[in-house]
Amino acid sequence: MSKLEDIRTHALSLIEGVSDLLVLDNARTKILGRKSELSLFLRSLKDMPPENQRGVGAAANALRAELEELFEEKRRELSAASYESVLKGERIDVTRPGLKHARGHIHPISRVIKDIVSIFSSMGFEVVEGPEVETEYYNFDALNIPANHPARDMWDTFWLKPESRTHADSISADGRGKLQRESAMEKSQRGSALLLRTHTSPVQVRYMENHNPPLKIIVPGRAYRYEATDASHEFQFFQLEGLVVDRQISIANFKGVIQEFFSRLFKKEIIVRLRPSFFPFVEPGFEVDISCVACAGAGCSICKKSGWLELAGAGMVHQNVFKAAGYTPGEWQGFAFGFGIDRIAMMKYKIPDIRLFHSGDLRFLKQF
Repeated sequence: MSKLEDIRTHALSLIEGVSDLLVLDNARTKILGRKSELSLFLRSLKDMPPENQRGVGAAANALRAELEELFEEKRRELSAASYESVLKGERIDVTRPGLKHARGHIHPISRVIKDIVSIFSSMGFEVVEGPEVETEYYNFDALNIPANHPARDMWDTFWLKPESRTHADSISADGRGKLQRESAMEKSQRGSALLLRTHTSPVQVRYMENHNPPLKIIVPGRAYRYEATDASHEFQFFQLEGLVVDRQISIANFKGVIQEFFSRLFKKEIIVRLRPSFFPFVEPGFEVDISCVACAGAGCSICKKSGWLELAGAGMVHQNVFKAAGYTPGEWQGFAFGFGIDRIAMMKYKIPDIRLFHSGDLRFLKQF
C-alpha cells in the first residue's frame, strides 16, 4: 500500500503546481495514462497472492477515481481563470471611436446608367430589358436589316450556332417561279440562329409585340460585336436604346427630348445638331451631334476643332419595323435612337481608354 501512497503524494504535488491547461493535460497523462505508475501497478495485481488482490485492487481503483476528480476540478479552476483573463483582455471601451470599414466604389458605367435612367424616367420613359442572347430574326430581320447587310458578316457578329445560320432572303419562289412573301411566323422560324446581340434595338420589336401604343421606353444593356479592341473600341459595350411611338410624333419631338437629356446629363446647356444618315430600321435617319462639352462649341482637341461631338444615331421608325411588331403600317409613327453608354462615361469623366472599364484595376475604380 506504500506504493499507492507514493503515487498519490506525487500526483497531488503535480496537480498543485500546475497553472496552465496544457501542462495539466501532460500531468494527467503522466499520472493516469496507459504507461503511468498507477496503470503499471494495476497490471501487476495478477502476480500478487489471491488473498491480497481484492483489497489492493479496490484501493488502487479508489485512488484512480480520486485523482480523476482532482484533475477535473483543477481543469474547471484553470478554465474559469483563463475565461476571466480573456474577458479582461477583450473589454470593450464604448468611448473608443469605431473602426472605419472599407467601402466599395460604384463603377463609372453603372453611375452613368443610373443618371440616364433617372433623367429619362422623369420624362415619362419606362425602363425595359431584353435578352443578350438573341435570335437572328429579332436582331436583324425584324429590324429591316436584310440578309446581305454587312452587319451580318462574321467579323461583326458573335454567332452561337453557325451551322443553323441562313442568308435566305424573305422573298422565296414557288414552283412556278412566282415570288411569295413569307409570313412573320415563317421568318421567325427561319431566323432562329442564335447570336450575341449586336445592339439593343431588338428590344424595340419584342416590346411592341406585347404592348399597344402609345409608348415611351429606354433599353440600357450590353451589346457585343466581333472587332479588334483599342482605346475607343471594345468587343462588348453598353448601349442605350430609346423608342417613342404615338400617332403624332415628329423629329421635332425627338430633338426636344434628346437636347433636354444631354443638357441635364452634362449639367450645361447643350445644342443638338442632326445630320442625315442611313440606318435600316429608321427612315429618315440622322447622326446626332452635340455641342462640345469641353469647349462649348468654340473648337478644341476633343472635338477636333469642329465644335461638335457625334454621340448618337436616330430617326423615324421604319414602317417595316412596325409591321414586324404587328402594328398596322401607316397608323403609327415614332422615333428611335441609340448611343453608347461607355462613350458617354468617357466624356463625362474624361477617361482616355475604354478598356479601363473592364480592366478590374482598383486604382481606376477608386476614383469614382
